[in-house]
Amino acid sequence: MYFKISKRDFLQALSTAARAISNYSPLPAFSGIKIEAKTDRLILTGSDSDISIQTQLCKSEDCLLQINDLGAVVLESKYILEIVRKIDADQIEVELVDGTLTKISGKSAEFKINGMNAQDYPLIDFAKPAESFTIGAELLKKVINQTSFAVSDKETRPVLTGVNFMCDGSSLQCVATDSYRLAKKTIHLKNSAKFNITVPGKSLAEVVKTLDGDQDVEIAVNDRKAQFMIGDTIIQTRLIDGVYPETNRLIPLSFDYELTMDIKDLLGAIDRASFIKSDGVSVIKFTLSEDACVLSSKSLEVGSSTETLSTASFTGSPLEISCNGKYVFDALRSLEGDLVKLSLCGEMKPFIIQAVGDDSILQLVLPVRTYA
Repeated sequence: MYFKISKRDFLQALSTAARAISNYSPLPAFSGIKIEAKTDRLILTGSDSDISIQTQLCKSEDCLLQINDLGAVVLESKYILEIVRKIDADQIEVELVDGTLTKISGKSAEFKINGMNAQDYPLIDFAKPAESFTIGAELLKKVINQTSFAVSDKETRPVLTGVNFMCDGSSLQCVATDSYRLAKKTIHLKNSAKFNITVPGKSLAEVVKTLDGDQDVEIAVNDRKAQFMIGDTIIQTRLIDGVYPETNRLIPLSFDYELTMDIKDLLGAIDRASFIKSDGVSVIKFTLSEDACVLSSKSLEVGSSTETLSTASFTGSPLEISCNGKYVFDALRSLEGDLVKLSLCGEMKPFIIQAVGDDSILQLVLPVRTYA
């Protein structure tokens, strides 16, 4: 194997593939990036068995790719990334000199590192699943950002550590919940599809990092894996086994109270109140009436905070409700628009947070009981 390539493009491709590599890799080979020099392209693969990323660099004037000898090798990701990053040259040469010993050079700098045999790299099936649909990159980024923050970080219920994608026709529902809050985004697809899958939140975070510009992203799924095809890069992830809970029954259909106010004002008020915590949790309390709306927080160890929500408008009988401030803050940050609407059913019943005029995204938060 012997090729020359633009440092900038090679480093970008290496960085993309390396995002799939875990520090706690189950196999030694998975700590490396597989580099394959084909006739007309360079293929780089990284994986930790749960998520795999494959990106290609094709021959073009931009990336200055010249392939003089075909072959493949697996190089430790942290070493090859550091070497390429530090070489001060516009073009880099990579050559397999003896077995798996690989020479990387540019200008007057030359490095030799021991690689691993490409045949020892586990076989990853990048065959495209049959069910597929297309979505704009910006819309996909919005879907992930508006839902994935609500996934659970506890492995006690693995299915809740992912976002559920359910489609039957042209309507795609994306839901995430950790049992205490819920985020639901609904979008319409250009083409029809039918599937019900749960994608790990960690995998979706890597998808967001790869999205750039507003190109179309093709997503292909089956009951074992999902593929996100972004330009010349494929991000493939395993799915989470298990039946995702039926979340629609958790969402109230009728409400007795409604609070409307400026999103930025409410975010600021919650941010100011949230430094007061008990056992690491910030509990905020809404005291609501048609005359005044007050946000407060209290802790025996720290003290208390009280703020009148001057831009708030409330309809309904007087109500007091307490909740986790971080959950409401995260929900508000995911919304777009100027005004937010909180629809409430009672003191200890879940409430809905939505941007006024946007029904595609729904956030639900469970209240907490306080005794002060």
